[in-house]
Amino acid sequence: MTARKFIGVLTPSSNTALEPLTSAIVAGVPGVSAHFSRFTVTEISMRQQSVGQFDINTILQAARLLADAKVGVICWSGTAASWLGVEQDIALCRAIERETGIPATTSVLALNELLQRAGVRKLGLVSPYIEEVQRRIIGNYRAMGIDCSQEAHLGLTVNHEFGLVEPDTLAQLLRTVAQSRPDAMTVMCTNLRAAHLADALERETGIPIYDSVSVVVWKALQMMGFPPGTVKGWGKLFD
Repeated sequence: MTARKFIGVLTPSSNTALEPLTSAIVAGVPGVSAHFSRFTVTEISMRQQSVGQFDINTILQAARLLADAKVGVICWSGTAASWLGVEQDIALCRAIERETGIPATTSVLALNELLQRAGVRKLGLVSPYIEEVQRRIIGNYRAMGIDCSQEAHLGLTVNHEFGLVEPDTLAQLLRTVAQSRPDAMTVMCTNLRAAHLADALERETGIPIYDSVSVVVWKALQMMGFPPGTVKGWGKLFD
């Protein structure tokens, strides 16, 4: 019987970007496949109704379903902790591991690890979010010693609409932010179709791009014991 390894991915219910992108990233890794469990997320704002979507108990219900598939790692492919605070993701991972016995990670924790490793102090930030959410992200990273003032955002709140943004639009936003010559750039949202842009835009701009979908896949593969270079064509992140 051929050995297979499974990546479990927690997915916002209205997200249409991360599943095809995640599956495409791991498609070239023999024996690996990604599997998804959804919970309700339809709006991104600072309204209490929106913040409440990310209650740990709700997410745990979806994580328990992934555990049934005997996945090797459970990933929260979402960026809420970037504006709600990284402590939320730390607590979520602990709860998932306690409930399922399966190691867990998140997009934001993976991104923060990469920023620390690379010594990034100036981070270009691209997101679909409204001003209030964007400012909270900038403030949280400022507290970590990272300047995200070189930024671009689309002012959207309906999560489903994020996935409809054309990749060409995102590429132009990244080019605009790149003009300030940050140490790295991030696309902060897992419902933007940007991961596949990284390889070409990194060559064009000379700046590393850490897409939110890509970073959690990078960390999941690392946690499952895969060496650097396993994934090709999705940016320097995987080198």
